[in-house]
Amino acid sequence: MIALRSSLLRTATVVALSGGLGACASFTKDGGMTPVASRVSLELGATTAKIATPADAVAVRSRVDRLLAKPLTADAAAQVSLLNNRGLQAEYNVLGVSEAEYVEASLPPSPTISIERVTGSGDLDIERRLIADLLQLLTLPRRTKIAESEFRAAQYRAIGATFRTAAEVRRAYYRAVAARETAAFLETARASAGAAAELTRKLGETGAATKLNQARSGALYAEVATELAEARLDAAKEREALTRQLGLWGRGLDYRIPARLSPLPRLKTQADVEAVALTRRVDIIGDRLALDALAQQYGLTEQTQAISMLEVTGLANHTKSAEGDKTNPKGFEVAVQIPIFDFGKTASTKAREAYMGAVNRLLEKAVNARAEAREAYATYRGRHEIARAYQGHVLPLRKVITEESLLQYNGMLIDAFELLTNARENVASNVAAIRARRDFFIADVDFQAALIGGGGAGEASPEPKLASASSAPAASPQ
Repeated sequence: MIALRSSLLRTATVVALSGGLGACASFTKDGGMTPVASRVSLELGATTAKIATPADAVAVRSRVDRLLAKPLTADAAAQVSLLNNRGLQAEYNVLGVSEAEYVEASLPPSPTISIERVTGSGDLDIERRLIADLLQLLTLPRRTKIAESEFRAAQYRAIGATFRTAAEVRRAYYRAVAARETAAFLETARASAGAAAELTRKLGETGAATKLNQARSGALYAEVATELAEARLDAAKEREALTRQLGLWGRGLDYRIPARLSPLPRLKTQADVEAVALTRRVDIIGDRLALDALAQQYGLTEQTQAISMLEVTGLANHTKSAEGDKTNPKGFEVAVQIPIFDFGKTASTKAREAYMGAVNRLLEKAVNARAEAREAYATYRGRHEIARAYQGHVLPLRKVITEESLLQYNGMLIDAFELLTNARENVASNVAAIRARRDFFIADVDFQAALIGGGGAGEASPEPKLASASSAPAASPQ
């Protein structure tokens, strides 16, 4: 009977060991990046890569240099960031750690070997032990499946980090270009205001302009100059923010961006944004996979809650007495932890609470994703309407007002104060139009991020305060 039990135990151990060895995972060639690169190409039309070797670094540097040789577009800026942003590379390193943990979890537990040698009174006793954790071996397939789900979830987190990086660099790009365009416009406005202030001063010398009008003209020239200084500072700060997102330094700082934002594109329509967000957002997909891993972990805990240790030890002794008699007894030992104080209730409760917490967080994220998609779509459409109103109505009307005011001033039908007021309002409208286009492009980025994942909406930069219309600068071109 003892021999039969020993045979059955050895058979079960061998079967479990062979099954565990067959389930061993292996490292991928690219550190698990294939699904990441595929999803990024599908959603963004861009490429991303993990820099793991010096050859990878050289290839990435060469491509970045080619992209920087031309003025950056929003797509080119996103591509540079996906290749060159070290923070994103760190996220890919985290993915590599997750893959290593997956492979590690698929490996059978290593056995422990011990040798004991005891001598005394002429006797020699040598004992050899081979200890294996049978519980870990029997649960190896389940634990491997759990680790695989966690690895897949980590891949979607890496995809989300990639989307977030692309969205952030696009926002930084639009802010930098808009800040540059604003500074260029105010520079032209300052030149016009300076010329008008000089003309008013000369007219004052002849008595054709009052001291009040001279003071107004000079003060408003100074105000426009101050606004220009703020705009230049803002442009420098926004460019540095873009540079950080691009991951550039040294000779890479000489990159060029356009002088103006692109014209408004046609409005895109999207049906059922909530359903699209729930099916395409990678953060939700990743959380579902993580929840699946927790569910499997919970099931494993329920199955093994009463047994937390099951070790099998093979024994082989060699004994030699002082008289020269030799014996070689063999056998085995089974060690089971007796759950006297805890029958697995604490482990089961922890697993259940962790699982339900993940369920509730996923449900919360789904609710938030619906709201974010609706809000982002409404903002996208609203920003387009506002920018189009400036472009199609406000600016043309301001141009007419400026031209007519100048004609009436030349015909002595209005005084200089009204001319300056109209010109000041024209400056404010043009600056507001630039910001409206910028806000639309950022809203477009936020809308795409709300549908596919990649972070929350970008916050608008603080706007430089313009002088009031009652203290208008001299005429400036549109």
